Parts: sequence; structure tokens; C-alpha cells
Amino acid sequence: MALAGEDLFFQTAAELNAGWKKGDYSSQELTRAFLDRLEKQGAAHNAVALSLREEALRKAKEVDEERKRERLRGRLQGVPFGAKDLLAWPNHPTTWGAKPYATQVLEEPATVLKKLSKAGAVLIGKLSMIQLAGGGGYRYAAASLTGPCLNPWNKAHWAGGSSSGSGAAVAAGCVPFALGSETSGSILTPAAFCGVTGLRPTYGLVSRAGAMALSWTLDKIGPLARSAEDCGIILEAIAGGDSADPMSAGKGFYYAPQFARPLSDYTVGYAKVDWEEWAEPETRETFEKALEVVRSLGVKMKEAELPDFPYGPLVSTILSGEAGSIFEDLIASGRIDEIADQKQAAGLKAALDLPARDYLKAMRVRRLVLNAFRDLFYETDMILAPTRLGVANRVDTPLDAPPRNGPPPANRKRGLAAHIPAGNLAGLPALSLPCGFAGGLPLGITLMGRAFTENALLAVGKAFQARTDWHKRRPGA
Repeated sequence: MALAGEDLFFQTAAELNAGWKKGDYSSQELTRAFLDRLEKQGAAHNAVALSLREEALRKAKEVDEERKRERLRGRLQGVPFGAKDLLAWPNHPTTWGAKPYATQVLEEPATVLKKLSKAGAVLIGKLSMIQLAGGGGYRYAAASLTGPCLNPWNKAHWAGGSSSGSGAAVAAGCVPFALGSETSGSILTPAAFCGVTGLRPTYGLVSRAGAMALSWTLDKIGPLARSAEDCGIILEAIAGGDSADPMSAGKGFYYAPQFARPLSDYTVGYAKVDWEEWAEPETRETFEKALEVVRSLGVKMKEAELPDFPYGPLVSTILSGEAGSIFEDLIASGRIDEIADQKQAAGLKAALDLPARDYLKAMRVRRLVLNAFRDLFYETDMILAPTRLGVANRVDTPLDAPPRNGPPPANRKRGLAAHIPAGNLAGLPALSLPCGFAGGLPLGITLMGRAFTENALLAVGKAFQARTDWHKRRPGA
């Protein structure tokens, strides 16, 4: 059967799996169609690090044979997907997006990729990323071995870092879902900028074994997909304890929407200042409409504010101390100067000079952050805020350029605007949902909850998506 039509490429993973089970198409046909699109459309957006055509078609053939034998493995079987190029896949380069590692071949596959393969999903490509996942700080979207990853909604704009290829590939219909990683925003940001759904799991819920380390105490791996439901299905497949990751929480995850509490049981914290003042002016109308949809779900809404801590500097200090140690050999060898952004190279070099007292002080304050979040979640089940306060920046604009609308007033309330560094410090789960557009570019809202409450976030996210169609929009449609 020949597959044709754009609609196929924008179905959810659950829908594609259902069609495969019914025999509407084979996994080989599905995989070939997505490979063709990835190699053409994905490459046009600088989203592809490596196509895995030969291996993917072999795997798809095996999966089709399993269907003939009625050996069904779950809701991802037969479905193609992509993975950020910091996840190891044997016999092929795992470049970490950086020239010094362009020919690096690792022997063992990342745990998450082994789990998805066991579930019958078909890895069709490695996706582009910001070099070294942005360690050291970078100035340009072009800080990648594959060049700047272009936003499928407008190629003059960026797809977001550092999981930019994962966000762009899903948005462009090149893969039904992809894996990304987050240290401080690298799942949520491309999800919002590209108009897809992204889930940052609780720290330790998903193994990082076989993934490039940037920060041992901040790194997390999670999905970017078409819907909250897909994110739940994918998380179920990749979560679980792993002795190969010393920071594994030793917990599994079962996506159980049928056991979700009534939405009226949930209390959602929000801050008016986020929507009325922190959000960039051109986005406020869209964000306000999204906030009204959340209200209409029947959840209780309560004013909330993040505890008063310097979240950005804390993340920066911890990340710098850990990244400097991780990349010490690269820095000492001088090969750090081969990377594409010299500001980033300088940042990693400077990391070697970070005083131990500064790192340890940041870690002690981090414990206070955890305690403060525990108190915040006594009164709320989750908090809600714009994922990013504006749309994706242009690819040719330096990331350290002055804010588009000038610096914020010094007396503006905190609100929840710093939820990305705050939530990553505390290791909390978060779900970014497409919520509309400003100037033709997507925006997202984020729900963040206490540790290991992914099912609650997904329940509210699924209800939001049942009342909106932003997650079904596609570039060029």
C-alpha cells in the first residue's frame, strides 16, 4: 500500500499505532514515508543529524512480523520516532552537536532507546541539537554542528535550544514524536516555540544512561510529541529504575488517565502579573484566552508566587561547576576551541575556575528551594504560567541581545515567570501545551507540579487539548 497525504504526518503516535494494528499500513510503509519526509523536510530545517534508514527499515520489518504473529507490545509499536543526538546509538556517530565529537561512536545504546526499541517503536534518525547541549552558554542559534535549526512556522526564526531538532522535526511532521533533554528549558522551550507538546519528567524518573552529561544533578530526558496523551504513553515506555544511572529514582510510571481525579479536585496556582505584565505585549491576548480555557475546565484557581530565590544564578553556578568537570579533558586538550561559538568555549574554560565554595553554597541554597516548593504545593496541586514570555527569536539575533521590549520594571512582582530555572533546580515535572499564536508563531503554557505527579499534569493537559485545537495546527496549513 502506498501512503499519501499530509494528514498522515500529523497524526498522533497513538493514532498511527492504532492504524498499524488494524492493518491500514505496515510499519515498513509508515517508516519509509517518515524517512522520506525527515530526509527532505527535516534537512531543510537543519533538524537532522543522521538518518538511520537501513536500520529503521530492518526494525520495521521485524515489527510487522510480530503483528503477523499477534505479538503486540503496546501503543508505540510500529511507530517511527527521532532522538536528540546526545543519546547514544551503536555503530553510528553520536556527535553531541559539536565538531570535536563529529566522529564519536559509542558502543552501547542509551537506556531510553533500548526501552523504546523493546516497545516496538522504530528509531529513524538522530536529531540536531545545540553543541554540548549549550554548556558554557552560547550566543547564536548557529552554535551547532548542523547549523541553526529553523522554525517550521517561519524559517527566519529559531526552533529553540538545545533540543531544537526534536521540536522542529515533530512540528514539521517529520517524526510523530522525539526525545529531547532538559537541563534548564531545553524541552519546554522548543515545545513552545514550535507549537508541540513537551513533557519534562521528574528528575530521576527517566534514566540518562547513554546520554551526554551536561549537569549530573539537573539533566532530564523526556518526549516532544503531538499531544499530552502521547507524552504519557511515551513516558510510560521510557521511565523506570536503572542501575546504570546512579541518580535514578528507581520508580516506574504507568499512564493512567482512567484513574485521574475529577478536574474540580485540582487547585492550580497562577499569577496575574505573568499574563498581564511579564508576557510580551503582543502575546498577552493569546495567553489570556488560554488562561480562560483552563478556568473553564472546572479546576480551582488560586493566586501564587514563586519563593524568592535567585533561580537563574543558582542554575548557572551549579551547571557551570558540573559542566566544567564533565568537559575538563576537552577543555584541557584545546579542542574546545573547535566548537562553533567562542562565547560558549570561553564559558566552559571559565567553569574550571569556579570556586568550590560557590558551587557548594549554591547546592545548600538549592535545598532551601526544595523546602520552599514543598510549602508552595501544600496549597496548590500545580502551577500554570506562560512557557516562554514571547515567541521564538530570529535565527540571526544574538541570544544575549537586549529584550525586545526593554528591561522589565524593577518593581514588577515575581509571579511564576521564572518557573523554568526554578522547576529544574527542584527537579519537578512540567508539561508545555500549545496555546495559540502571536505574529504567526506559536506560544505555549506550562503546568508544573510536585515530583512524580505527571499523571495529574497530563490529565489537565489532556482536558485543555480536548477544548482547543492548537496542538492539531500544522505549519503551512
